[in-house]
Amino acid sequence: MKGRPTQLTKMFLTLILFVISTTLFAGNPAEIWVSVTGSNMAEGTAKSPFRSLDMALRKAREMRRLSDPAAKDGIHILIQEGTYMLDEPVRIRPEDSGTPSSPTVIRPASAGSPVLSGGKTIKGWVKKGNIWEADAPAIGTDLIDFRQLWVNNRKATRARDYNDNKMGRILSWDHVSQTCMIPFPRKWKSDQLVGAEMVILQWWAIANLRIKDVKVMGDSARLSFYEPESRVQSEHPWPAPWISKETGNSAFYLTNAKQFLDQPGEWYLDKKAGKVYYWPLPSENMRAASVVAPHLETLVKMEGTIDNPVSHVYFKRISFQHASWLRPSKHGHVPHQAGMYMLDAYKLKIPGTPDKKGLENQAWVGRPAAAVEVSYAHHTGFEACRFEHHASTGLDYKKGTSNNQIIGNLFKDIGGTGILVGTFSDEAIEAHLPYNPADAREISTNETIANNLITDVTNEDWGCVGIGAGHVRGINILNNEISNVSYSGISMGWGWTRTINAMRNNTIRANKIHHYGMHLYDVAAVYTLSAQPGSVIAENVIDSIYQAPYAHDPHHWFYLYTDEGSSFFTVRDNWVPGEKFLQNANGPGNTWQNNNSSVADSIKAKAGIQPQYHYLLKDRSPAVSYRSINKYVPEDDKPSLIEIISSNGDVPDMDLLKKIAAEFKLPEGAVYQWNNHAVIYAKLKDPRSLKANLAANFPGAAVKLYADNFYTFDRKEHCSEDQVKDQEHIILTANLVESPAAQKEYLDYHATQFDKWPEVSKGFCKADFQSLVMFRDERQLMLIISIPKGKTLDELNPKTVENNPKVDQWNNIMKKYQEGLTGAKPGETWSLFKQVN
Repeated sequence: MKGRPTQLTKMFLTLILFVISTTLFAGNPAEIWVSVTGSNMAEGTAKSPFRSLDMALRKAREMRRLSDPAAKDGIHILIQEGTYMLDEPVRIRPEDSGTPSSPTVIRPASAGSPVLSGGKTIKGWVKKGNIWEADAPAIGTDLIDFRQLWVNNRKATRARDYNDNKMGRILSWDHVSQTCMIPFPRKWKSDQLVGAEMVILQWWAIANLRIKDVKVMGDSARLSFYEPESRVQSEHPWPAPWISKETGNSAFYLTNAKQFLDQPGEWYLDKKAGKVYYWPLPSENMRAASVVAPHLETLVKMEGTIDNPVSHVYFKRISFQHASWLRPSKHGHVPHQAGMYMLDAYKLKIPGTPDKKGLENQAWVGRPAAAVEVSYAHHTGFEACRFEHHASTGLDYKKGTSNNQIIGNLFKDIGGTGILVGTFSDEAIEAHLPYNPADAREISTNETIANNLITDVTNEDWGCVGIGAGHVRGINILNNEISNVSYSGISMGWGWTRTINAMRNNTIRANKIHHYGMHLYDVAAVYTLSAQPGSVIAENVIDSIYQAPYAHDPHHWFYLYTDEGSSFFTVRDNWVPGEKFLQNANGPGNTWQNNNSSVADSIKAKAGIQPQYHYLLKDRSPAVSYRSINKYVPEDDKPSLIEIISSNGDVPDMDLLKKIAAEFKLPEGAVYQWNNHAVIYAKLKDPRSLKANLAANFPGAAVKLYADNFYTFDRKEHCSEDQVKDQEHIILTANLVESPAAQKEYLDYHATQFDKWPEVSKGFCKADFQSLVMFRDERQLMLIISIPKGKTLDELNPKTVENNPKVDQWNNIMKKYQEGLTGAKPGETWSLFKQVN
């Protein structure tokens, strides 16, 4: 096709140009050499190399400042094999910028992958029983604090109370006193919990809370926590501690106490004694083991300004290892979403903001540290690099970046997110406000993230993601493989708003995402937020979500999830095992086409890492053996009823409810209302998805799912007649009396009705009832009577008792078990829902 090139063509041209620009430079670039045996007093030549990358960058900077003709075709900083232990971050400034014809490339001197490490080696281990101890690393008299420990490149387990991936369940959470009740075995010593932390699951995030005090009460204990996390944890409305009889309260574990050091593979840092303790695995020889604790939070910081950005600097085949992250130890860690932690948060007493009238959640968020951080930079890149053994984010293009390339890299064994791009929220701006800066140079634009392997990331902060994109424009996320993540694979967008903002023309295409959702739900392989005109999610292959044993709702998982405000997306040709999607409070302009397991094999075959980058696949982490995989089972032919009960007694927003019903493609007339109760009744593929959507859109309301009926009359089965096609549904509700014994009698009557009271079903047949279904939630009953369209219940119901006194007798017996709901009229037992048109 002649004329303007397509967006797909431009994407591949960009990839090709990047490879050409970093591997096939014309001319003879200047060379500056670095070696672990070099000297910073050297000349930077092959025979006289520098000791550090900093000195090589300084020399390159001077060459450019002085317009050295040797730099005409670029500068290559050649790093010889070895591990370079950094004492401070490597800084790349605007003065280090190259040009299109003279880039700066930082790469190995040979075929290896030199390591830039932010760690400190721990030696001198001494055996004392099962435990080995060593002096904790220090700089002068200052002990180095750390939260991770790698033994022979394997992350050891920080000592914790529950072992082998098990967790406990909290007993309660008191938001007023800001305390938590937990089970407390007598073998634990409360006075030995100084410095301990609580890690608690809450919906789509975890929180790290520093324990201030423990008050033991028999086999339970009340925990209180330090500020600032104590107030934020208890005041913000969500994600919050989960309390549920149905699915279990929030899971938790305690960590960082010496008394929890009770099995091989665990370690503990005793800051007061200045000692590190470790219980080795049987295969580990501590006299020869390589033990590294992280020291620096950021290894490389590439940072310009909005008017003077960094440009044309590239890293190729460099390994970045052992970055730390200490915020949870110093301030606690209460995330909002995708690893962004709350600096301040609370629930509005009077909901509503100019952009969202129903919003009750206020939050200002910070951004976690990253091993490599880039701000205000364009035409930079990372190719074939390795990001491994990090406590927080691997690589972060934070703000003011454009036309950068992240291609063919490995991200593995990372505590937080693999790759972050774009502004989420500035710390001074509330997180739900639309972001659309006056100066578009602040927006991360036209970035390419392609052919990366992202595996075993989010292994510490479980609420992080494989790839996280905030307010981005023209981003291309292509042909990556993401596996073994605790939450979502790709998250794109921020702000929870339909308002047009900085985001548009974003593409997530041909990625392979599998084995995700290991710990947390409200999850999807691809998740979006807010309006993003011209954006496309296409041709991805999604499979294998783990069964997370402590998820707040075990059914609240999805393959694709367009969340609040998602607008103007095209979602097409994504291979998924089944149509388990959530479209929650979406805006206008979304198009969904052909997302299922019948997507063409040719599309499926092209997803994931392309052949020229298959060298990465040998580093893919295996699926974890202690997690099963969820199986999608649609419930197409099963009628379900979902009820919303507003907490303030007002009628729920029926316009919003009808809109949500339309988004889920439910038939007209599926919405009913009585007093402050509203229901949706229809055949639902995935009723739990709809329930989750309603819970998100009606905060503060009770949302009940009635999916398993305890009584069914069916005309075909009990009258030997087919049901008519066109039906109307009459929905009524009542309560059972409070007596458990009486409730059991009521259920027993219905379980034996067809055998012991056959006259009742004969009355239903005579009245032309097509079906009669009863649901129960604790005391509340829901009754659905289906009748031919055009008929009325008043017209048909008297026929049930014509020449049939046993039905009158049945009805009189049932009356003693039933009573009206709160709000029913005097003497009214069954309250009628009216259909909302």
